Amino acid sequence: MAVRAAVLPAVGSPLEITGIDLPDPGPGQVRVRLAAAGVCHSDLSLSDGTMRVPVPAVLGHEGAGTVVAVGEGVGHLAPGDGVVLNWAPSCGACHACSLGEVWLCANALKGTGDVYARTTGGTDLHPGLNVAAFAEETVVSAACVLPVPDGVPLTDAALLGCAVLTGYGAVHHSAQVRPGETVAVFGVGGVGLSALQAARIAGASKIVAVDVSAEKEELARAAGATDYVIASENTAREIRALTAKQGVDVAVECAGRAVTIRTAWDSTRRGGRTTVVGIGGKDQQVTFNALEIFHWGRTLSGCVYGNSDPAEDLPVLAEHIRAGRLDLSALVTERISLEGIPAAFENMLAGKGGRALVVF
Repeated sequence: MAVRAAVLPAVGSPLEITGIDLPDPGPGQVRVRLAAAGVCHSDLSLSDGTMRVPVPAVLGHEGAGTVVAVGEGVGHLAPGDGVVLNWAPSCGACHACSLGEVWLCANALKGTGDVYARTTGGTDLHPGLNVAAFAEETVVSAACVLPVPDGVPLTDAALLGCAVLTGYGAVHHSAQVRPGETVAVFGVGGVGLSALQAARIAGASKIVAVDVSAEKEELARAAGATDYVIASENTAREIRALTAKQGVDVAVECAGRAVTIRTAWDSTRRGGRTTVVGIGGKDQQVTFNALEIFHWGRTLSGCVYGNSDPAEDLPVLAEHIRAGRLDLSALVTERISLEGIPAAFENMLAGKGGRALVVF
């Protein structure tokens, strides 16, 4: 059956909106009709080669929809079920999984090497990050879907698949923000806005949002920011001025740039914690001298997928949504069609933020 999809023909090439031939689900697979898919910066990183996946590929890893068919051996799902796509399913058997660190599963992305569909011309296609959400329908492993939590609309639920889990997890799992602590979030895109809301939920006393764009201030304050700083060479100094010259307890870096990571580190107090969520290229080199590492006693840590276990965290997020503490609609700056994805990529490159949501 042919469906429309956004195909990346080669690294660095523009996306092509075209028809693809999608097979029926095989053993252990499900077919999902997408309700919505978020346009994440990681998709841009896949298209430009910052992150490597086999191509040609259908991108999109943040989505939700309805099961329309199940393959042999799938007994826990049925047509009509609402599901959230999980682009990094854990295997439960590797060393990381045995330690409970499912977000570091060694086998999570094995499916990206599979051929899951073909162009109408017969060219093999790979699922960019397992789930190929930039399409009207997709076929995925049953391990790549989770039930949509009660009370969460399908279109909103799409954002749970990456931005919200990542931003929330960065604050609650990686940085472990405590009530009364001060927080700075660098980068006010979908993940950054989620982190701002998470810091507010955690009870942070001061939440500083940092971005290059003055236009994002309203979005940031609506998400929970108490202060807004336009990124510059004086950013660390400005954040110190907002925190009695101490620096924040926690910095969450969502941009993946060397200068931003370094500034986030410089913005924290002695003994402070910096969590790096942004995905940068190999050319982004961050330097520290040995004396400052000793003197400042700070912690710098990476954060993959918010250090989250989606199966455990989605019900928690759903409770925050139902209670009005977490507003998914506040993350969406525009709702677009499939054909609007290339322009959404251009907006991300230009630093225009929030989250574009493809609605099918």
